Amino acid sequence: MNQNRRKFLRNTGLAAGSFFIVPRHVLGRGHIAPSDKLNIAGIGAGGKAEVNLPYAWNNGAENIVALCDVDDRMAVNARKRWSKAPYYRDYREMLDKEHKNIDAVIVTTPDHMHAVQALAAMQLGKHVYVEKPLTHDIHEARILTQAAERYRVVTQMGNQGSSGDDTRKVETWIQEGVIGEVTRVHVWTNRPTWPQGIDKPQGKFDIPKEVDWDLWLGTAPYRDFNPTYLPAIWRGWVDFGTGSLGDMGCHFIDVPFRALKLGYPTAVECSVTRTYTGFFQEVFYNDSYPLSSKIHIQFPARDSMPAVEMIWYDGGITPSRPPELLPDEELGEWDGGILFEGTKGKLMAGLFGRNPTLLPTRKMKEVNLPAPKQALVPGGVEGHQKQWTDACKKGYGTFTSSHFGIAGPLTETVLMGNLAIRSFNFKEGEKFNGRKKLLWDGPNMRITNFDAANQFVKREYRGNYKLQF
Repeated sequence: MNQNRRKFLRNTGLAAGSFFIVPRHVLGRGHIAPSDKLNIAGIGAGGKAEVNLPYAWNNGAENIVALCDVDDRMAVNARKRWSKAPYYRDYREMLDKEHKNIDAVIVTTPDHMHAVQALAAMQLGKHVYVEKPLTHDIHEARILTQAAERYRVVTQMGNQGSSGDDTRKVETWIQEGVIGEVTRVHVWTNRPTWPQGIDKPQGKFDIPKEVDWDLWLGTAPYRDFNPTYLPAIWRGWVDFGTGSLGDMGCHFIDVPFRALKLGYPTAVECSVTRTYTGFFQEVFYNDSYPLSSKIHIQFPARDSMPAVEMIWYDGGITPSRPPELLPDEELGEWDGGILFEGTKGKLMAGLFGRNPTLLPTRKMKEVNLPAPKQALVPGGVEGHQKQWTDACKKGYGTFTSSHFGIAGPLTETVLMGNLAIRSFNFKEGEKFNGRKKLLWDGPNMRITNFDAANQFVKREYRGNYKLQF
């Protein structure tokens, strides 16, 4: 090589290398220089955020640049840990003032605020990580699914089991026909572990100075402050949470949803516990979810897979022990389980598809099980958030395990159970809906045989909160 050629290669190499340290402001909104740290804002700084924010921060591999919480008491630890990050109570003010410094947003708030907060960030071109369930109602889930594609941002829901090795195993075993064609799957949880099936709390209480009650209520109808609702007991109240289904459905149902390639269901029905105040005097507490429920969700045939029924149980109810399970063998795990029924056998698993086991259990030593087809996520369940932060740096189109194209439809299925529960207790004239089977038009998000139930597909927001794009 002559001197001129060496000089040319050296100069062009330096020019190519210099591209990778272009500052963020030069690349423009929504583009992150690969050498930069990700600048992350937290909407919600306490509770589950005390897990989510440190995982995303990853010992300083990324930056936490802004914090927001409507309850200062919940934000104490985060504000100490990231003391230089500006702190706000109103997420709208934070996004307005800090959006130029933010690349991505983690939403860790009560369920009723997920959709408006996530959409506001997405409309600014920010990547989003939203705790499960993705939304409070079905319409919101559909909107966020569409918004992720429109605004071309990297998304992830906080059901970390979707990145787990066991979820990948179950998905492959089912789709490879290890237990034949699956026509029924049982899913159950020990939730709720908070008060439910009770009447609206009474009494007048002073609002703590650390709490902005109006911002905490957000999209929900106004009600007086009551310490019963927070910090985490909001899950059992229909205006704020999504009950047992919202808490654990996105974890447990995620496994069969993927393995069976489920889409929109066609029908749902339920039965719930009832409260009696006297001889045959029933009371329905519509302000909170029931103590326990059993829900049947029907799905049509898909590709080469037959129609399937999913049965959900909560509040201590479980399916019957399969005869293949020995008397001393545990059904699922302490907090719930999954049981697939196929034409050639059965498959049992725990949370996140954990410990997948063919029944009878001796089959685990007799059957040559296929390896997972889909690539495993580094770190598995523990790598779920890092997968998202890495994808944010690479940009839209980078795969994440629970991007909204998956998480949105999954959340819709989970919330179909709550639609059935709320319709069960709904009184039309002098009659309760009871165990009427609700027929579902998925593409149009509509119950076709009980119009009163459609009010639970899309709720009305309080004040000037809107969900539109």
